[in-house]
Amino acid sequence: MGHRVSAESELAAPPPLVCTVHGVTLVDPYAWLRAENWRDVMRDPGVLDPAIRAFLDAENTAAEAWFAPHDALKRTLVAEMRGRIKEDDSTVPAPDGPFAYYTRYREGGQHPLICRQGVDDASADAVLLDGDALADGKAFFQFGDAAHAPDHARLAWSADEAGSEYYTLRVRDLANGRDLPDLVSETTGDILWGADSHHLYYVRRDAEHRPSFVYRHVIGTDPSLDTLIYEEPDKGFFVSLGRTQSGRFGLISCGDHDTSEVYLLDLADPASAPRLVAPRTTGLRYGVEHHPDLDGVDSLIIETNADGAEDFKIVAAPLSDPSRENWREIVPHKPGRLILSVTALRDYLLRLEREDGLPRIVVRALADGSEQAIAFAEEAYSLGFDPGYGFDKTLIRFNYSSMTTPTEVWDYDLASTARVLRKRQEVPSGHDPARYVTRRVMAPAADGELVPVSLLFARDTPLDGSAPCLLYGYGAYGISIPAGFSTSRLSLVDRGFVYAIAHIRGGTEKGWRWYREGKLAHKTNSFTDFIAAGEHLVREGFAAPDRIVAHGGSAGGMLMGAVANLKPELFAGIVAEVAFVDVLNTMLDDTLPLTPPEWPEWGNPIVDGEAFERIRAYSPYDNVAAKEYPAILALAGLTDPRVTYWEPAKWVARLRELKTDSRPLILKTNMEAGHGGAAGRFDRLEETALVYAFALAVAGRATA
Repeated sequence: MGHRVSAESELAAPPPLVCTVHGVTLVDPYAWLRAENWRDVMRDPGVLDPAIRAFLDAENTAAEAWFAPHDALKRTLVAEMRGRIKEDDSTVPAPDGPFAYYTRYREGGQHPLICRQGVDDASADAVLLDGDALADGKAFFQFGDAAHAPDHARLAWSADEAGSEYYTLRVRDLANGRDLPDLVSETTGDILWGADSHHLYYVRRDAEHRPSFVYRHVIGTDPSLDTLIYEEPDKGFFVSLGRTQSGRFGLISCGDHDTSEVYLLDLADPASAPRLVAPRTTGLRYGVEHHPDLDGVDSLIIETNADGAEDFKIVAAPLSDPSRENWREIVPHKPGRLILSVTALRDYLLRLEREDGLPRIVVRALADGSEQAIAFAEEAYSLGFDPGYGFDKTLIRFNYSSMTTPTEVWDYDLASTARVLRKRQEVPSGHDPARYVTRRVMAPAADGELVPVSLLFARDTPLDGSAPCLLYGYGAYGISIPAGFSTSRLSLVDRGFVYAIAHIRGGTEKGWRWYREGKLAHKTNSFTDFIAAGEHLVREGFAAPDRIVAHGGSAGGMLMGAVANLKPELFAGIVAEVAFVDVLNTMLDDTLPLTPPEWPEWGNPIVDGEAFERIRAYSPYDNVAAKEYPAILALAGLTDPRVTYWEPAKWVARLRELKTDSRPLILKTNMEAGHGGAAGRFDRLEETALVYAFALAVAGRATA
């Protein structure tokens, strides 16, 4: 039996939950760990059932005991990682009219300061929001959004003070630095100003924590009088707010993982109703931009997968009638080239796209259709861009990094193609990129597909099969994992680790097909791709066969649970953060916040017997068996609305019951945070150090 480190055996075991679904009897011995009042716990962790709290506290005490011999290593890791952070750092100011807005940190500060400076008037420099002061005395604090009004007189801002992603919205008068009485609780944090600087829009959550309602607020009025302007009728669709680069329209975007629908809000006319662009059609995804004079026509520019354009194309439609029959192709679909985002400026159309796993920015001149690309020569890198404020402009900003190159922020002139370096990430303790190597290798999967794997290692690391390896994976929702720079990873790499990212199916590194072949009936490809990546690294000498530590979080935590069941002998250790491991029970519970929107990703086992059997066959919690497992570190957040705390808690409890080895099995629950863990930037280092100390210990490098 696995070594028990919790007080579970001292507690009277409640009876298991027994139910029958599609003729199959399900027995869940640890269902009691699910708090029936979980909605209240999200708002106030103090109302958690005492028996559940006792279980989690006992696990936390045992976790602290296991890590106690590694406290010195953890302190060293935190000191190293903190030494690589420029503590008084700031972003490059983004100009908007008379001001330029930016964030910065003070020396020793945990939270950002939201600031602005005068473009022509130095006396206008000011701190608008002081995150450290606002967080003082609170166990958790995290900014959501901060958006200045078009007239620059007020700042709407939101913050979460429990980790549950319930954001309270406030409005600050920038003339006196005080917040108005206008306070709205339980929002998503999204903020959208009307053009008159007197109205703003926000999204509220429903009783199941789902973002479902869009309201319009008039500054200076009681929020209880706010006008509901959109209510999402489908529990599987979530709602968010955005705006077009032109500034003319706000966007109400509704969707799940398969289907989207967008409404326009005329920001100059607060009395106007939202206007539908194209009705939702299952499988149709689209996003919207606006151009007031595209070839002489006031137009919408739409990125879409319509008509079989799996990796997306770009079309234009007249604003007067943007129905699908009026869509005119601008940029055709090209299989394998995934269009990620589109931005419209007066004279240019910009798109961020990815092909063969590498991103690039493509600039299209609207006058003649000519294109230029911004790309880089490294084998693996990360690239993004920010068009900033304004529409009639030629300057954009992009950021670039690789696993060896710290982040660089560049201003790029679209007309002249000149670029100016505005900032290079500083590493105060020093960083020599020449000491490190970044590589991209391709791991053959069982079905012949090639899985990209991004690698980072020190130049003097022997590639003879003796190096420990941390292998990271995610593989869900079409999310790709960028091969960008991380100062924290260097603490592993400097101790001889090879750091690897497996770009498995379920992401979109190789186009939408790569995502489609890692979801629903093809979900197990994500798991077998990850295993294939690990095996390839061993064959090629990048990793020792007994020193691979797998790491993933959220849906990547499900990956961790699955590979632990499928191929436990491949891994020395597993780190599963906020792990989605109780997949079947969660997908059978349509009262949980994310369940209905997740059905297009995993299937709906409530109504679909095939989906039920498929999920039951790989759900990590349901497939724990009496066999040996790697060392496991599971991390959870008590107020996590995305992956509820009881998923990793139940998984660990079942592993303790069934596993036949005596390797470490550790559950650490953050009792004051949610899905993202600690909010303070230095507190987050403590969590990273915990993960790295575990990886070093189980790979035999804890004293290195």
